[in-house]
Amino acid sequence: MSYEMIALLMFSTMMLLLLTGQRVFGVIGFVGAAAALLLWGDGGVEMPFNASFVLMNWYPLLTLPLFVFMGYMLSESGIAGDLYEMFHVWMGSLRGGLAIGTIGLMVVVSAMNGLSVAGMAIGASIALPELLRRGYDKIMVTGVIQAGSSLGILVPPSVVLVLYGMIARQPVGKLWLAGAIPGLILAAMFVIYIVVRCRLQPSLGPALPAEERTMALGAKLKLLSAGILPLLIFFSMTGLFLMGVTSLVESAAYGAFAATLAALIKGRLTRAVIEVTVRRTLGISCMFMWIILAALCFGAVFDGLGAVRAIENVFLDRMGLGPWEILLMMQLSYILMGMFLDDTAMLVIVAPLYVPLVMSLGFDPVWYGVLYTITVQIAYMTPPFGYNLFLMRAMAPPEVTLMDIYRSVWPFVAIMVLGLGLITAFPQLALWLPELYYG
Repeated sequence: MSYEMIALLMFSTMMLLLLTGQRVFGVIGFVGAAAALLLWGDGGVEMPFNASFVLMNWYPLLTLPLFVFMGYMLSESGIAGDLYEMFHVWMGSLRGGLAIGTIGLMVVVSAMNGLSVAGMAIGASIALPELLRRGYDKIMVTGVIQAGSSLGILVPPSVVLVLYGMIARQPVGKLWLAGAIPGLILAAMFVIYIVVRCRLQPSLGPALPAEERTMALGAKLKLLSAGILPLLIFFSMTGLFLMGVTSLVESAAYGAFAATLAALIKGRLTRAVIEVTVRRTLGISCMFMWIILAALCFGAVFDGLGAVRAIENVFLDRMGLGPWEILLMMQLSYILMGMFLDDTAMLVIVAPLYVPLVMSLGFDPVWYGVLYTITVQIAYMTPPFGYNLFLMRAMAPPEVTLMDIYRSVWPFVAIMVLGLGLITAFPQLALWLPELYYG
């Protein structure tokens, strides 16, 4: 059997096993380890063993549990709720103001946690009931929450970009800076859509009554200071890293410590908060580490087969496709896989194949990392099997049906496709900031 057929058999076996509902890390690791044993005999056991050492020796991986801990600490202690209360009072006079505040809340919370599901959990539990009670249209606000949470893996410090940096062997600082401007552009496009839509149809996002937003200036300023606290933690953590004062791991440790200190100062650092935060941090961190370990084993076997070179030959020599056509096919494959897998699983399965191919075609791997994050978020929000759609259905109140959720995402999917087109056509939107900072 040719190496190309072996690689195709491995990949198709993996996708078939994933459709059975087995755990992602179990499927990827099993296929990689079994292929290593069948190809190279007893010596093949060294490949998954060596993959574990690569994982344990990768120092930046320490940032993963620290970032997750910081996000859950801010969420469970109610500090993220203070941020929403600030938006509630200061932006309530604007039509659609609470929806705009919700976008801001989830971008910040998802960025601090590094995971889009964190922003969705906050939005569905804190913002959605409040928006529905205030008379906001349920279809529009459901889409707002999904769109806002989708930016969490793009705005720094993104855990997914940290993992991409490890697999693509790219500096995490460059990836963070590359994702900042595209993330803000998408957030601004969401806000413009909400403002225009609510101006044309005021019933979708009515302004708060005057008696609800009237508050003494002193109380407003106190609320402002409480809401700004998580923003200060986020910006100081990122700023210290970009100024070179702290390393990546030290910056993550600072963020975790600052979030814990903030909860302590506010009197919210209870035993229950600590227990929930630690348990969830441990669960998320272990999940990521098992998936990365399995992916490293799978990728090592693929590299040993020369599968990356084989795929390149198929696309360029046999099919005669140009670089942009190959890039489009890769992005469409993410849309398809997004029906079944989350962003991390997609990353560890195809990045070892795609990133070398992207570099051989002459594209910048940092720029491609931004395209990847936007594309998988589009896949998450695309019916019928988008990952985020079912997460929202599980968290939303009973009056929000699955059909409402399906209808809610299309305007925001269209905006994200437009944003993806802008970043693709003008790579400097992603590359200008890292080039400016790193020279």
